[in-house]
Amino acid sequence: MNMATTSGNQLTPTPYSEGLAAYSSGNGTAGSPSYANSGNGAFVPADQDFGGALEILKTDSTQQLRYKGQTPIEPGCYIQVKARVKAISGNLPSVRIAAYAAQSNGNAISGVTTTGTLVPLTNYGEIVEVSAIIGVGNREGVDMVWGPTADYGHLGIDLVGQNGGVVRVDDIEINDVSSLFLGDIVATIDVRDFGAIGDGVTDDTAAFQAANSAANDRTVLIPAGTFRLNGDVTFDAPTKFEGTVSMPTSAILLLRQNFDLPNYIQAFDNEEEAFRKAFQALLNNSDHESLDLGGRKVALTGPIDLQAAVANRTRYETRRAIHNGQLIALTGGDWDTTTVTAQATYSASNSRTLTNVANIASIPVGSHVSGAGVGREIYVRSKNEARNELTLNGPLYDAEGTQNFTFQRFKYMLDFSGFDVIAKFILHNIEFQCQELCSGIMLAGAGTIFAVRDCFITTPKDRGITSMGGGCQGMFIERCQFLSSENDIQVSQRKTIALNVNANDVKLRNCRAERFKHFAVMAGQNHLITGNHFFQGDSIAGGIRSAGVVLAEAYASTVFSQNYVDNAFFEWTNERDPSPVFDSGFSFSSLDITSNIFLSGEVSTSFSYLVVKPYGAGHFINGLNVSGNRFRSINGYVNRAERVDTSFADLNYTRMRNVRFEGNSFHGISQPVANPHLIEFQQNTDAQTWVIPTGPGLPFDARSLSIDAVAVRGGVRNAANAYNYDNPFVRAQQGTTADQVHVIWSEAVRGKIAVTVRMDNDVV
Repeated sequence: MNMATTSGNQLTPTPYSEGLAAYSSGNGTAGSPSYANSGNGAFVPADQDFGGALEILKTDSTQQLRYKGQTPIEPGCYIQVKARVKAISGNLPSVRIAAYAAQSNGNAISGVTTTGTLVPLTNYGEIVEVSAIIGVGNREGVDMVWGPTADYGHLGIDLVGQNGGVVRVDDIEINDVSSLFLGDIVATIDVRDFGAIGDGVTDDTAAFQAANSAANDRTVLIPAGTFRLNGDVTFDAPTKFEGTVSMPTSAILLLRQNFDLPNYIQAFDNEEEAFRKAFQALLNNSDHESLDLGGRKVALTGPIDLQAAVANRTRYETRRAIHNGQLIALTGGDWDTTTVTAQATYSASNSRTLTNVANIASIPVGSHVSGAGVGREIYVRSKNEARNELTLNGPLYDAEGTQNFTFQRFKYMLDFSGFDVIAKFILHNIEFQCQELCSGIMLAGAGTIFAVRDCFITTPKDRGITSMGGGCQGMFIERCQFLSSENDIQVSQRKTIALNVNANDVKLRNCRAERFKHFAVMAGQNHLITGNHFFQGDSIAGGIRSAGVVLAEAYASTVFSQNYVDNAFFEWTNERDPSPVFDSGFSFSSLDITSNIFLSGEVSTSFSYLVVKPYGAGHFINGLNVSGNRFRSINGYVNRAERVDTSFADLNYTRMRNVRFEGNSFHGISQPVANPHLIEFQQNTDAQTWVIPTGPGLPFDARSLSIDAVAVRGGVRNAANAYNYDNPFVRAQQGTTADQVHVIWSEAVRGKIAVTVRMDNDVV
């Protein structure tokens, strides 16, 4: 028996021997007539078959017998009503179990079955047994389903047919038969026991909530069927889904005891919908900090708009994680890039805004922006349609005035862009199988400490990870692998980018990237880029290479250390400067490039591993440490390890400050460089002023701005062949092209010296 529901309840009616006042000839409710005074019923104390029995003379077309006691009808409890009847004389009627179904206020429940199967009495003295099962739930074998509003019943029988017959009825039996419907009554309860219908239309929310309340740590069974839930449902007990549920977007299903994706897939029988609802529950639940994908592969037919899945939130700043699974894009899905070309106006005085934007309603937030004077990885961060204005994630370098811009909204597997803020969010141990159909992850407009760890982003169509605003502040990208869809494409034709950032303090560590156009385009400052391996070559002999890591702001304050830069180069630009011509500030400053492996093979001789690219005149280097690196070219020499890309402007070599370029090794490099740079010079004829060319040995082919030391090798002699012990003085930046150092003696001398020259004026 279901002791949880019937414990303490008296089900068996009082016997007829205790008086017939407890038995009604009506519906059994208070005030209905009883057989004690009806005139057509009498107690027979010694029937040969029944012992005590009620003898009834049938006088109505439907002669009722109802126990006046209130038999409780509770969720999870199934009641069997049983009666034995025999005909004594007269016309032979038919008999059935019948009842009055009552709500808690005593009113009858409309629209439910209150009678059982009709059984004829065919012979006098023959005992006929009738029975029926009554319960809340629509279970197979239940004769009368009364639903969740049932509270009690007045139970008994009906005699139907011609009048005038006399029958005797044994004491009515009422038993709890719940065990017939539950395989393990102690461990499992069924939502149907609480009134769930499962027809896909009826709202079963209340029944699910009632089942959860009654579970007491037992497993809640959701049997075969489709159960519509129009409201929030929380299960504190374990669940077992044999059927499925459907819910509106706003409704939350929270499975507290088995909160993982496989259970949500069982619940919704659709991987995408299950992922959305599980994510919704993750952000609306304080009991779980992570969603376990359970090692499942989730097939996606389009982007997952994560904010749309959690419509009640536009920001979330509590630690949450999704881990342990695979997302795969399916062909034929909604992956096509939305492309809009529209006219807009840009002004450097309002450097992150496009104004007077035509057709702005068609331009999605998160769109990539391209056009004349637009740097790499510029995106639409937000828009104001009323003012026809777009806010960008960064300034443009040379787009003053009005022009046509192209806006491309790439499609991402996981798209957080609908959130104003997402902070402290982690994705780890997930493979994003983009299948060359879509991109990987789009971050929110703002937020700190987003982390992507131990993930594979495989063959993205356009981008691996995109930040369209400040959602990358303090971001961690660690131990991830980015596998390009452009392996077989020449470097010059590649367009995919593994990741970009716009905000400060990003940690990009121990990742591997294969043959993208760029591994990382990084605006912002104070980044730590360590332990990564990225390679971007192709099979073209003497071919070009693209930048692996691009720093898009001149003031970097960044460490680039212990990376393996394979057939790619490190590029330092100021393309996010709204006024690219230098007028104030630190210029190209505060960058540490140490202990890296730089390797190339079969590249053009013009290739270099470190490229500084000013987007306007007047810039200089003001704080650069390049030390302990290994530069090597195989299958052909390259001219220099470093250079300035003068496509827009050259550096101002007269203002170099605090440059350290030493302790590096060069193999297959025609011109090793160092700063400070030691020049050995032999003066074979007597001269008071020795003219020493600095040559190409200073980094970036710079001039010598200062001289640290002059050391005499073996002494210098004058015309009389006598040693000269005077200290000379020096002048830097001499000659018409300022590429000479003058060492000036007290007299004309000859000999050999070592001069330590610097490309910078000071080391402070």
